[in-house]
Amino acid sequence: MSQAKRSLRWYESPALAFLVAVVLLGLAWGALSRLMGFSSFPGPITALKELPAIVFDPNAIWAIAQSTGRMFAGYVWALVFAIPLGLAMGRSKAVYDIFYPLVSLAYPMPKAALMPILMLWFGLGSFSKILVIAMGVSLPVLFHSYQGACRIEKKLVWTAQAMGMGPIKRLFRIVLPAALPEILIGCRVGVVMALIVMVSSEMIARQEGVGNLLFTSMDMAQYATVYAVILVLAVMGFVLDWIFERVRRYLTHWADTSAGSSLH
Repeated sequence: MSQAKRSLRWYESPALAFLVAVVLLGLAWGALSRLMGFSSFPGPITALKELPAIVFDPNAIWAIAQSTGRMFAGYVWALVFAIPLGLAMGRSKAVYDIFYPLVSLAYPMPKAALMPILMLWFGLGSFSKILVIAMGVSLPVLFHSYQGACRIEKKLVWTAQAMGMGPIKRLFRIVLPAALPEILIGCRVGVVMALIVMVSSEMIARQEGVGNLLFTSMDMAQYATVYAVILVLAVMGFVLDWIFERVRRYLTHWADTSAGSSLH
């Protein structure tokens, strides 16, 4: 049988490999739960039984909707700020010299650690959470936008200059399309980062949302609900990442998409 016609092995099928990974994770979770015997560590079956109570609970659905709205608001804010700045840093040494020290200081800082300061400034409402989500998403998007701008062939920019394009027009007509594959990789990382920072911020400023639901369940010793909420968050992250990767491949089908399959 030729190489082209040979049947795929099970680990070469993404869907089957994912299913095997989920089964192995469930078995490991169940084995650890039995071995440790803690009431605070229920098994996967117990957690799965709690999922209908969350899915059909209006309060839980409203909490998830609130969190999702804040997450996407912060995500959009980050894209509007980080993509143009990253492209400008990649094409202008003056812009790079001004903003690089600030970016290098902010990059290793845990974004959720800023929540107490933002709460003092802006209160416990949604604005503080949206702002910290935007800050968490901005850095990976900015970094990949910068990398994409740096890799653009100089001939493209020179040709645009020869045609009379100004700096702003070159940025949106030449630099942005050429850097789009790298930018979208950063945006994909930002989707998962938005989910992580969203939950962290809501666990600190406990008023509403999924983070508050998670912490309240733990305070009330409803451990099965805690793990059920974690499962909901895991599914949300997986679905959002899967959807974004499909969109990314569609928008950059003309480019090498192998980089987008790597984990960040």
